[in-house]
Amino acid sequence: MEASQIHILKIDKSSWVPVKFGDVVTEPRGTVKDIESEGIKHVVGLEHIETGNIHLRNSAGIEESTTFSKKFEKGDVLFGRRRAYLKKAAQASFSGICSGDITVLRAKQGLLPELLPFVVNNDKFFDHAIKHSAGGLSPRVKFKDLANYVFLLPPKDQQAQLAVLLWAMDEVIDTKRVVLERVHELMFSLCLSYFLNGEKTNRVEKIELPNSDWKLVPLKSVVPDIEYGISISIPDNQVENGMPIISTAEIDREGNLDYSIIRKIKYDNLNSRLTLQSGDILFNWRNSVELVGKTAIFNQPEMTNISYSFASFILRLRCDEQIIHNKFLMFLLNFYRKIGIFLGLARKAVNQANFNKNELGDLLIPLPPYCEQLKIMNKLNESEDNKSFLQKQLAHSKALQKSIINQIF
Repeated sequence: MEASQIHILKIDKSSWVPVKFGDVVTEPRGTVKDIESEGIKHVVGLEHIETGNIHLRNSAGIEESTTFSKKFEKGDVLFGRRRAYLKKAAQASFSGICSGDITVLRAKQGLLPELLPFVVNNDKFFDHAIKHSAGGLSPRVKFKDLANYVFLLPPKDQQAQLAVLLWAMDEVIDTKRVVLERVHELMFSLCLSYFLNGEKTNRVEKIELPNSDWKLVPLKSVVPDIEYGISISIPDNQVENGMPIISTAEIDREGNLDYSIIRKIKYDNLNSRLTLQSGDILFNWRNSVELVGKTAIFNQPEMTNISYSFASFILRLRCDEQIIHNKFLMFLLNFYRKIGIFLGLARKAVNQANFNKNELGDLLIPLPPYCEQLKIMNKLNESEDNKSFLQKQLAHSKALQKSIINQIF
């Protein structure tokens, strides 16, 4: 089914009945006491659930320390009850344990399990969750409040028909996602060839330089200005006339910066060193272990002269542009994360890892001549352009899917 073939739906809801969410969905409360003996392989935190994606595809392994014990089964929907405005709800394709900031949802007899991900992933449900969230800086919603959400439930035969329609639309999205993943794989192969001479390693001292005119240098020798961000609590509710502050949540795994979800703070007399300039590199130095090293470039949004700052778990890097190009370094640092360089070097704690300013400054990086950097960037930028085109197509299909879900539920 092509996305372009789907139009505004005309649905006869005369036989649908209003039900409370809690009448057709339950919150299983199983826990795990011994991870190894119960065969648990997947550990899921909020960071593993992607906004707007009904599939749970990411998780951590049990080799990392965890305090999580809440159990979920394959087919359950994991709902991010903390900061519900992030709209995180995904169906698990595996069983495991998850964070207490996640509510496990399971369909009862009156609702087809195939429909549950779509019932949850609609704007009215999220609006209800946000409205009933409690707490200051980090609001959470309880299942007892979700249970009171009222929606129209179709008869079982119509549920089955709707499930076919919705999963067909999801298949369109998944096909585009697979194509996009292949572009990511191509970029990875290009980076492997350019940065590591085709020899994959997760140890910087093992890097083989492609040419004799390349050097292996500490990052601080080409990035003289590295700065920690502001240590301040960021409110979930927008501050009127506040200053935008970029946190780790706005940087995705591919190095994209999402300006649409940046929050604001009240902060007077900001040090100029904490104000971002176009071209600054933002490096996530503290996060869950697989996310340490997420890196993006800040570019001042057009038609605005508003000052932006950055939060404490981010390091701001300003390159010596006579020696190294900021985008070359951004590509390199994201590649380092993907091949496990930071995974091996970061200092690990429970559910978190650190790679601080001094450690980043001492990090060895391959440095080609500037003209060679430009050639590499041109090739990677071509793949970036293809990726951006596919991302726009995927976003369009997701928006269409969201529109259909909202029309149905």
